[in-house]
Amino acid sequence: MRTDWACFGLAILLAAFGGANPSAVSPAAASTVDARSVTIERIKVHSAALEGNLEGERADRDVVVYLPPGYAANPTRRYPVVYALHGYGLTVDGFAGLLQAPKTVDAAFASGAPGMIVVLPDTQTLHNGSMYSSSVTIGDWEGFITRDLVAYVDAHYRTLPDRLSRGLAGHSMGGYGATRLGMKYPEIFGALYIMSPCCLSAREAPPPQAASVVEAVKTPEEATKLDFLPRATFAVAAAWSPNPKKPPFYVDLPTANGTVDPSVLARWAANAPLSMLDQYVFNLRRYQAIAMDVGDRDGLRVDAAELHERMMASGVANTFEIYSGDHGSAVASRFQNNVLPFFGRTLKSEKN
Repeated sequence: MRTDWACFGLAILLAAFGGANPSAVSPAAASTVDARSVTIERIKVHSAALEGNLEGERADRDVVVYLPPGYAANPTRRYPVVYALHGYGLTVDGFAGLLQAPKTVDAAFASGAPGMIVVLPDTQTLHNGSMYSSSVTIGDWEGFITRDLVAYVDAHYRTLPDRLSRGLAGHSMGGYGATRLGMKYPEIFGALYIMSPCCLSAREAPPPQAASVVEAVKTPEEATKLDFLPRATFAVAAAWSPNPKKPPFYVDLPTANGTVDPSVLARWAANAPLSMLDQYVFNLRRYQAIAMDVGDRDGLRVDAAELHERMMASGVANTFEIYSGDHGSAVASRFQNNVLPFFGRTLKSEKN
């Protein structure tokens, strides 16, 4: 197993603070603007999949929806949908800021990308991120995205309710989510765009100093005050090594009294896409298109390149690009100029 805690931590910090200012653009309220611009709606979606989780995560989730220009003026037209997943430590508002949405969404449409609905769900948790995974501790986040959210959007908006008209994208932890959900749910989505994915390889236990900090935490309130690495350790444990008999966190940690527990690391490894890939090759072959990109100054580029190469070797067609940038510096421009046009070409619309 390889350890990429340091790369992951630096990458997340760059995404949160080194790219666009997350507060620069806020989809704070539903509004209708110029007919040539997107309409922004902020909604709450109740998720049955999240009910009863031991961590106390809300089952009602904030979601921002961008409707394409002309949506209101063409009441019979239906549209493909792109679901975009945010990274660790972000909320939906922070992700909108990182994407510089709706400005970049408007610009993509103005540059020729066909109309589509863009959906940003909020998956923030007690420990700063759901990992887009499912456990009794955090709840069924896979079910939230693939069942509850998709069903709500199809019921409340004029979508084309077909996998060939649904795309899934994500950045960083969201890139991990797009990879994980993409592997497991090809009956829901028809195309994937994976941006700078984290957490692709099997993780080792955190360094001793961080591990001791984690073990010393006694309450959820203390956990929310932790630095990045200890807090991310709790997030990963809550997602991948839950234990309903261990309150108040309901997790098995990777160390106990400073000793590494290999059984916990094995459970974590089972959630690493580079470990999962072989069993999901046939699912991945069902996609119309898969694209992945990563910056040349992003420590996560090595694992991303391996995922690309192993998919290709297994007969899973995909495109891969290493661009000039770090983990967060080009997210907005890539979303505008690469991600949305990619889905415009690959998703089935009423005209194709």
